[in-house]
Amino acid sequence: MFSRISCRNEFAALRQPRAILWTTAGVVALGLLIALEIVARRYAGVPGPMTTQVREVIFAPKPGPLYGGLALMMVMLTWRQRFIAAGVAVGIDVVFVLVRWALDVKVPDGHYFGNGALWVMLGYAVIAVTRRTGRERVLLLKGVGLGLLLVTGRKIGDTWLLITSKTRPMVLDQYVATADHALGNPSWLVGRIVKATAPIGDHVLDLVYGQLAVAAVAVALYQLRNVAAERRFPSHHLVRTFLVIGLLGPAIYMIFPVVGPVFAYGPGASGTGGVHWAVANLWPDTPPTISTPHPALYDDLTPRNCMPSLHTAWATAIFIHSRQGPRILRYAGTFWLIATLTATLGFGYHYGVDLVAGVVFSLTIEAAMRSLDRGWDRSGTLLVAYGSAVFAALLASYRYLPMEMAEHPRVFGPLLILAMTSAIYGYVRTTKQWDKQASAAAPATRPETQPELV
Repeated sequence: MFSRISCRNEFAALRQPRAILWTTAGVVALGLLIALEIVARRYAGVPGPMTTQVREVIFAPKPGPLYGGLALMMVMLTWRQRFIAAGVAVGIDVVFVLVRWALDVKVPDGHYFGNGALWVMLGYAVIAVTRRTGRERVLLLKGVGLGLLLVTGRKIGDTWLLITSKTRPMVLDQYVATADHALGNPSWLVGRIVKATAPIGDHVLDLVYGQLAVAAVAVALYQLRNVAAERRFPSHHLVRTFLVIGLLGPAIYMIFPVVGPVFAYGPGASGTGGVHWAVANLWPDTPPTISTPHPALYDDLTPRNCMPSLHTAWATAIFIHSRQGPRILRYAGTFWLIATLTATLGFGYHYGVDLVAGVVFSLTIEAAMRSLDRGWDRSGTLLVAYGSAVFAALLASYRYLPMEMAEHPRVFGPLLILAMTSAIYGYVRTTKQWDKQASAAAPATRPETQPELV
């Protein structure tokens, strides 16, 4: 009888809206992983995200994402448990390094350790299933899932980039470069500035651009700092927005394939792409002339990862979430946003109009994630709908009105900035109202009873 009662209780729990939502999300995520695995093997002949994740249990991985994931997982542990987990991870990595050295195993540059972090996360997943029950099990599994999502999300992104290069032979860089005349070709301008400040300027920007995930982990760790004490995760934090941006962004790459000015108008970089694939060797010294754009054939190696700028979207999300932190975190978020925007333009990875689209894209996703957390209402629906409409209008104008934008920069340049500013204003105004409503609805703290004088 007790088993029947417990089964009914578990079934009732599964029928709760939040449980149904998470179950649906899990099924969709699993389906996406399987689909990406199949597509990666079919179009590129390489293993997909699931296979590469399993391989890293034994083979040398890239350590940064794994130890970043371990740091996120450890937010729900006590300090003693954190030291033990970190020590075990380092110890396992030492063993792997010694074994590879003894067997003279060659590993990719920079992939010397990281297996230990993955082993510890998987070990805690086993502990959660076998040694924990109830809320503690759910909490521990959420922590493990958060850490593994950071790692898997990067692998999904890498697979998406490979798919874009294999399935989108034609690129639309001429359209975007023509539309970019409305903003004064900022990539060419900033590219010359970065070139003039070398080697110091480009080294600093390269460090910021390449370590964006580190900044995200730092802000997320601050937001999740009380999980161990409160035994619950906050309802909304940076990692959620970060992962959704990375999940949805590549879908836009497929719709609007663009490789970037350094590839389409320059000599390429790091052996991917090249001047023989470029329209002309112009970047960053000579801005392109205004002419009727056409789709152009490009190689099958360079990712079509330009429109929108996801680095801009991620840096914008970091900036937004750092606003609730201490002063040093707010300064760091501001610096990372400015440096990321400068790097995306100065290295020739993006056009100016990509950054405008990236900001609107980030604000729209952040608004949707906050609305999902607090419950959809009229203000949230209007904000997300407006952001989506502005983003769609930007893409449509880049594709179908580039000549008009280039020939009338005094009209379309301010219109682009106005469209982005209106999305920023709508987000700031609406979220301030939400914060006021949340403060008013929060229960007032009851004062402690004081002893009466006798």
